Amino acid sequence: MVTLPESEFEGRLAAVRDRLAATDADAAVWFDATSVEYLTGFAHVQTERPVVLAVTAERSELLVPRLEVERCTGNPRIDRVRSYFDYPGGRPVESAAEMLADLDAASVLADADGAPGTMGYEGPPLSAFVDVEIQGWVSRMRWAKSDSEVDLIRESARWANLGHRYLADYAEPEAHPATVSQRASTDASRAMLDALGDRYAKRVRGDGPVTVGLISADETALPHGHTPNRRLREGDVLITGATATVDGYRAELERTMFVGEPDDEQAHYFELMCEAQEIAIDALAPGVEIAAVDRAVWDYFEEQGVTDLARHHVGHNIGLGAHEPPYLDRGWTDHVEGADAVVRPGHVYTIEPGLYTDDEGYRHSDTVAVTDGGTDVLTYYPRDLDGNVVRY
Repeated sequence: MVTLPESEFEGRLAAVRDRLAATDADAAVWFDATSVEYLTGFAHVQTERPVVLAVTAERSELLVPRLEVERCTGNPRIDRVRSYFDYPGGRPVESAAEMLADLDAASVLADADGAPGTMGYEGPPLSAFVDVEIQGWVSRMRWAKSDSEVDLIRESARWANLGHRYLADYAEPEAHPATVSQRASTDASRAMLDALGDRYAKRVRGDGPVTVGLISADETALPHGHTPNRRLREGDVLITGATATVDGYRAELERTMFVGEPDDEQAHYFELMCEAQEIAIDALAPGVEIAAVDRAVWDYFEEQGVTDLARHHVGHNIGLGAHEPPYLDRGWTDHVEGADAVVRPGHVYTIEPGLYTDDEGYRHSDTVAVTDGGTDVLTYYPRDLDGNVVRY
């Protein structure tokens, strides 16, 4: 599967209408680009020109800047597309208030009190025109994925795996990390587009659907290191990443690799990291306390005396967003309670405990879907030491 079926959007809009019906509000409103895409399938780049979705019991209307009109006209989930010319001249929040007035919506439940301050946008709050109460419905709905969403993430994992294979083939001493990444991304994107053809009908940008990258040497000691302007050398540690966009969804695949055979210290930290990841995957299961997954890894790090080398929690949910709640974090149960505190079928997590010395980092990341009966590891590039040595 490479696109969501229409029934997904029908179910999502029905769900928010059910929630709306249980309140005294006249409409629900969204400013967030990902929420708009989740409910309607209309994807856009969030800029200084706000997009506003309004949903009532009977209608869904969308306000867009003039430059987006043609892209959303004919969308079967949107009953009417309205537009303003531009920002700041177009007064988008005032236009949203006019849309709500036409819908007889004097009180609304909104994901924010006005448009996000993106790329220089400064505008009045929505509450200057209507009564506003804040809701986070879509964010919460996205925690658990449907079977169709998991299928898209699984498809992403397949192409991420191919992209990573290219990256491993192209990484060698004297190669530049930037060009290795670009070459692997291009070749994997070409293969994906050739294989899927017209079935891959969305979001084909100039850089292609598959994105592959790596950081090397001392940049790996930083969990979010940057690609250094330094060619690869024998003995380097690499931390790689690969993903592919499939109808907006993505998996995450990361590996720790070595240019040539690792020394004993490198192999030691690699094995500790791999064992921590195995512990996390084994701990993940429906009904398990979310925080317990992170605690299991922390307990192992304490046992091994390496807690000072840990820099972040075990992982996060993934889907339309690269990072989504719930988070596999020891503090999660302090943040939520009840059903929100446990792992549930439909959650899709990255499992990525890492260790970072003064000189190098060690982190794998695999994408794991939670099922009724357990878990399903969607990414499948080799995780063992032998499978992550670049030989040339």
